[in-house]
Amino acid sequence: MSPSAYYLHQIDPVALQLGPVAIHWYGLTYLVAFAAAWWLGIRRLRAGRFGVSEQAFGDLMFYGMLGVVLGGRLGYIAFYGYEQVLADPLSALRVWEGGMSFHGGLLGVMAAVAWWSRAQGRALFETLDFVAPLIPTGILSVRIGNFIGGELWGRTTDAAWAVIFPSGLPLRYSAEELLSAHASGALDAYARHPTQLYEGFLEGVVLFVILWWFSSKPRSRYAVSGLFALGYGSFRFAVEFLRQPDAHLGFLAFGWLTMGMLLSLPLVLGGIALLALSRRNSAPVGA
Repeated sequence: MSPSAYYLHQIDPVALQLGPVAIHWYGLTYLVAFAAAWWLGIRRLRAGRFGVSEQAFGDLMFYGMLGVVLGGRLGYIAFYGYEQVLADPLSALRVWEGGMSFHGGLLGVMAAVAWWSRAQGRALFETLDFVAPLIPTGILSVRIGNFIGGELWGRTTDAAWAVIFPSGLPLRYSAEELLSAHASGALDAYARHPTQLYEGFLEGVVLFVILWWFSSKPRSRYAVSGLFALGYGSFRFAVEFLRQPDAHLGFLAFGWLTMGMLLSLPLVLGGIALLALSRRNSAPVGA
């Protein structure tokens, strides 16, 4: 058997071990995500956008952080992991093992934004339009965390850039057995699309460039939020065709519909509706 040409994923998910405390890369990517959003938001505030104090924006970021973590975890449990939590209730607390839903996190952020906006006397979508361009860099960071953790991989492929994820193998190997099997090419049939990186590029890099450019000038209310929803929903829906569905869920219908697609479809439709609504609200805001 010829040597494997595919990359074998062997990244340690633990960034730093301090006695019994393990600091995971996945958790650090969330810190990077919040730091990037805060920095980008401060830049826009100092450029005269949105018209709130940096302290008030700091409060918004804090509420948003809680919304992401609580909403993301609760969303994962509701959409993907309810059977696991029923069997092992303490698994709901083990967030370092992964298990965060973007769609749940988005709902959590919207709830946090609604709370903050009401307290500040701001319209909900005025705040959402300001926040939307700050999100994609966080998506990029967390998707890199998914890749480092070797989770949420794609379906098998013979593409040159495919990756062999140990967690995607039908058997568990010791470190030596894994290296030997990889060197011999015995694992090539399990090389997979690195869909975490596909999503990081589309939902993170591409969507950020589009939204940052689009929102660099005052736009009608709902327009920026609508473009974000449409962009994210479309990119996520497309990548789901290459992403391996959760083993305990599989395909929901038609032999191709996944839970990710089902949850992304309302974003696509909602984004189109918001963009249409923005055309009726022709006065630009955010100057």
